[in-house]
Amino acid sequence: MRSTREQRWVLGLASVGSVMVALDVLVVAAALTTIRAGLGASPAQLEWTVNAYGLSFAMLLMTAAAIGDRWGRRRTYVGGLLIFTLASGACALATSLPWLIAARAVQGVGAAVVMPLAMGLLGAAFPPERRGRAIGVFSGVTGIAVLGGPMIGGAVTEGLAWQWIFWINVPVGLIAIPLVLRNVRESTGPSRRLDLAGAVVVSLAVLGLVWGIVNGESAGWTSAEVLGSFAAGVVLLVAFGAWEGRSAHPMIPLGFFRDRTFTAANAAGFFLSGALFSAVFFLSQYMQAMLGSAPFAAGLQLLPWTATLFLVGPVAGRLVDRVGERPLVVIGLAFQAVGMFWVAGSAGNSGQYHALVVPLVVTGCGVSLAMPAAQSAAMGALPREAVGIASGVYSMTRQLGGAAGVAGLGSVFVSAGGYGGDGFTRALAGCGVLSLLGALAGLGITARRRTGGAVVPRAMEEVR
Repeated sequence: MRSTREQRWVLGLASVGSVMVALDVLVVAAALTTIRAGLGASPAQLEWTVNAYGLSFAMLLMTAAAIGDRWGRRRTYVGGLLIFTLASGACALATSLPWLIAARAVQGVGAAVVMPLAMGLLGAAFPPERRGRAIGVFSGVTGIAVLGGPMIGGAVTEGLAWQWIFWINVPVGLIAIPLVLRNVRESTGPSRRLDLAGAVVVSLAVLGLVWGIVNGESAGWTSAEVLGSFAAGVVLLVAFGAWEGRSAHPMIPLGFFRDRTFTAANAAGFFLSGALFSAVFFLSQYMQAMLGSAPFAAGLQLLPWTATLFLVGPVAGRLVDRVGERPLVVIGLAFQAVGMFWVAGSAGNSGQYHALVVPLVVTGCGVSLAMPAAQSAAMGALPREAVGIASGVYSMTRQLGGAAGVAGLGSVFVSAGGYGGDGFTRALAGCGVLSLLGALAGLGITARRRTGGAVVPRAMEEVR
């Protein structure tokens, strides 16, 4: 049994890594114009400073989680922090665009290690009956980093220089690493060989899917490149499933997906992330393009949304431990849908910031309820020794959801005329639709059984 002090250290240090990774998903977006001027890049070239990070991040999540289970979650987490920190320094020192893109790709590798291992450390440190509250804090802090990315990027770019959006990671990482080694206990997953073939196939499958998503708008969704990329991704996913079904040491035992709660929680996380990342992307740009706000001011205007994650997220975590995940996922994503539709209507009718404040609060309350509950359901559906696998799968589905949401709704935005037409309202309405799909997926989450106040694990009793 872990002490309360040790659990607090795990929660704090896992959250630090998650914040670093989540910030760098969107913080660069606010500095793209400045980076373009400094390095002399074209808009098409500049996209790869974002895409290189997203591609390496998405494709290596499952492999990193599997390595952590075998080699030790603390050790692997520290390795991820070190890679991310060194790559951040390399990004700040970049004097050309190819250098920056390469460093961002390596930074994505570090992020792919940090995110699932942070969740894995939490799952190992907290028993199921206390995990919901911890995940509530963790999700709230991570959500604030996602929503605050444009604001922080704008503030740093305006006040200092674009290099500082990367330099800020270096001291944080160098301080966190020895603290993790000193205060976090090592944990491992089931003792089995690393499924190298499975790791390669699933990584290439995700690469194919994400490549198609990020290039869909620029190359055309019906182009040979995009359709071929999607086809390769699907074929490789099928091959991965066939291999895992035959492997003596599978990376992901396929029986886990027969657990309805595990599958439903991952589906809800996919749609939640698709709506959340898309809304952050379009709203931060709307504040600047339509309301005339500077990047930092645009971030401040999102505070009605951001603040709810800090206030409601921890409360939602405690509610998870009391009432279970399904009500919070369904109600939270329904609230998020209402808020998204409301924002779309208010922006289209008035175009005034004050009309967005209340719907932003509603949206924030919804995501604050749903985010920790969906993550808790995915982690709690499997036996405790499988938290590494659960965190890897959930992290991968969330990353795919975010990439698919931004790319798909980006096409809707452009085809509807962008900010000069109905693009924004339709894109935000699309976020509402994704939220409703997540709420429907959440209905598949089953209630946890409790005995004497303790949570009894769900269906899967063994790890193959």
